Amino acid sequence: MRSVTYSMNVSLDGYIVDPDGGFDWTPPEDEVFRHWIDEIRDVDVHLLGRRLYETMLYWETAAGDPALDEAEREWVALWNPLPKVVFSTTLSTVQGNARLASGGVAEEIERLRAEPGEGEIAIGGATLAAQAAALGLIDEYRVMVYPVLVGGGIPFFPRDERRVDLELVETRAFGRVVYLRHRVIRREA
Repeated sequence: MRSVTYSMNVSLDGYIVDPDGGFDWTPPEDEVFRHWIDEIRDVDVHLLGRRLYETMLYWETAAGDPALDEAEREWVALWNPLPKVVFSTTLSTVQGNARLASGGVAEEIERLRAEPGEGEIAIGGATLAAQAAALGLIDEYRVMVYPVLVGGGIPFFPRDERRVDLELVETRAFGRVVYLRHRVIRREA
């Protein structure tokens, strides 16, 4: 069964954006960007909330930008053909290789897990990930921790007061940034 992963940049105090919605504290250092490129290679489909989808729209038209460096061109070549499912109650259309979700997150993940393929189902966006986490659908949490305290904003981890036991799978330091990868420990009922 294909695993569901949730990966994002996060402040040391646990937020993906600050109280004003900004994330300028996550500059794409070369080594970190290379990591995201390598990670996206294992993804078969990416589920996005509306805000993240709108942020990532830049890449849909970036291919023609002569200012892109080699790594950015590589990202575009991987990201643009990747199937995406966008969860939104306000959008009526989406661009690129994306479609609007036809059901809830549980129904979409169930359908995607039933399809052939071994690649990951990635989730991006804290609100969408919180819905999946509340339903016990996330298999791995992957965080790129930045050394900054932003004091509030949108939290990476849902605040649903539900215990989830995790197993540390991987750590890696990228200069001032630390990557942590944890797998959810499933208890047999």
